[in-house]
Amino acid sequence: MTETATPRIDGESIFRTLRSEILSGVHQPGTAIRETSLATRFGVSRTPVREALSRLQQEGLLERVARGLQVPQVDPQQVIQIYDMRILLEEEAARQAARSRQFPDLMRLEALLQRDRELQEPDDHTRITTNLEFHAAVWNCAHNPVLRDLLDRLSTHLIHAPRSTLSTGNRWAESLDEHEALVHAIERQDSGAAGKIARSHMETARTLRLQLLRETALQQPLSTSSTRR
Repeated sequence: MTETATPRIDGESIFRTLRSEILSGVHQPGTAIRETSLATRFGVSRTPVREALSRLQQEGLLERVARGLQVPQVDPQQVIQIYDMRILLEEEAARQAARSRQFPDLMRLEALLQRDRELQEPDDHTRITTNLEFHAAVWNCAHNPVLRDLLDRLSTHLIHAPRSTLSTGNRWAESLDEHEALVHAIERQDSGAAGKIARSHMETARTLRLQLLRETALQQPLSTSSTRR
């Protein structure tokens, strides 16, 4: 009887696990991240945990505060700046995807779209994760490593925003329709249409994000100085 080898847990695997969890919203902005707790969780010493946390800091997925490390809080101005750049780069990625896509790329996009269509009332975490996978598949279609790297870096910053825009109203269903239209444009190698669809898709996300940021601002308590006036 062959024994199954236990997966090796090191700094790299811890980094990837935590990175995935932060990106998908498992750890919300303001969540404290502690070395000792993670060492216990993964059953390792604090050395590989420290290595993983250092890399997460370098990517901007963790920040150091007085009490240690935490998932960064929302910076509304930075969030909007990121969306502005995402609009430009997503449009270009879609254009290049339409020109450079290969048959396996199309199979991947169609499979992801079908999977998402079949989800039954997915929660916010699932919507974030599946949406990231679809967009990453579009970036891969462009076969442009530099563009893919830039988009990947930008997407890591949006996890600090309050919940996904995909959970606003009927946005999830509308987003899937837009994804489908984008896949068809890429399949036809219509770079102009693909770029327009991607731009409109991200502009809608930006508008919804602004709405969510305003709602969050309204929920914040007034400062002491304001209440005394």
